[in-house]
Amino acid sequence: MSDAIAARRSVRGFLDRAVDPDQLRDLALKAARAATGGNIQPWHIDIVQGAAMAELKAIMRGKIARGETETPGYDIYPRDMTDAARARTFGIGEALYGALGIPRADKAARKSWFARNFQFFGAPAAYFCTVDRRMGPPQWADCGMYLQNLMLLAVEAGLATCPQECWAVYPDTVETFLGTPPERMLFCGVAIGYEDTTEPANTLRAPRAPAKEWLTVKD
Repeated sequence: MSDAIAARRSVRGFLDRAVDPDQLRDLALKAARAATGGNIQPWHIDIVQGAAMAELKAIMRGKIARGETETPGYDIYPRDMTDAARARTFGIGEALYGALGIPRADKAARKSWFARNFQFFGAPAAYFCTVDRRMGPPQWADCGMYLQNLMLLAVEAGLATCPQECWAVYPDTVETFLGTPPERMLFCGVAIGYEDTTEPANTLRAPRAPAKEWLTVKD
C-alpha cells in the first residue's frame, strides 16, 4: 500500500493500448469498499471505453475547435484562495509547462496542450463519477475516497490514471453523453490506461508542502 501511494500520480500521456473491459469493471467494483458516512455510498460510476470513447473524443474535438463553452457545474477552485493555495496551483502549472518546454508567453501552445485534457491525454478508457445533487460536502468527500481507492488499485494493476476535474466545465455535454438523470451531476472523470513513458509531461512529480505547513501534533 505504501508503494502504491508513493507511485500514484497524474499521468498525462498514455499508450494506444486497450485495457481489458473486465479489468476496468473489476477495479470499479473493488474501489467501492471506500469509507462512506452512514454507508450512503453516494458515487455513481460510468465506464467509457471502445467505440463510446472514440465518439466522446470526437465530440470534444469539435467543441474545442468551435470554441464552445458551458456553464461549469461547480467551482473547481475556490473563488477566494489563500496565498499559499494560489502559489501551489501556479507552481504546479509552471512546472508542467516547464517539463513540456512551453514558455509562459506562448499562450497558444499552452491552450493547445490544455485541450489534450478533453482527449483524456490519449487514454483508451475513462471513469466518470456523478453524484446526486442533494448530497453535500461529506458525500463529496466519500466520492474522493472512492476515487483514491480506484487510482491505487490501478497502480497495483500496472495501470496509470489521471483524475480530471476539468470535465466539470462541460457538464451538459458529459451528462447528455452518459445519459445521466437530472438528479445527478458530474463530479469528475478519471483517464486510465498504460503510461507512455516517453511523454515529457510524465516526468513531472508534483511536490508536497512541508509537513510544518499542515501537520500539527499535540502531546
